[in-house]
Amino acid sequence: MHNGVNVMPSGYKKGQLVTIVPSKEQPDAPRDANIQQYIGRSGRIVDYHWIQPGKDIFYIYTVRIGNSKNEVVVHEDEIEAMIE
Repeated sequence: MHNGVNVMPSGYKKGQLVTIVPSKEQPDAPRDANIQQYIGRSGRIVDYHWIQPGKDIFYIYTVRIGNSKNEVVVHEDEIEAMIE
């Protein structure tokens, strides 16, 4: 529980290796434009936050791409776990 709200645990954890994928729910959504260059690339989750604009809770992750210093912020439906 966080500030009186029951928060479901995130699907991914800090340090987890993931691959950037296109959003499954809304193809060609405006938010996809920011991640197009990263689709298919892998990286590690360096941080995550949750937002609750209504009844639903959404997780937003910061992923550091490869061995670079480049980071991209993605929604949970824009990443997939990799087997390490």
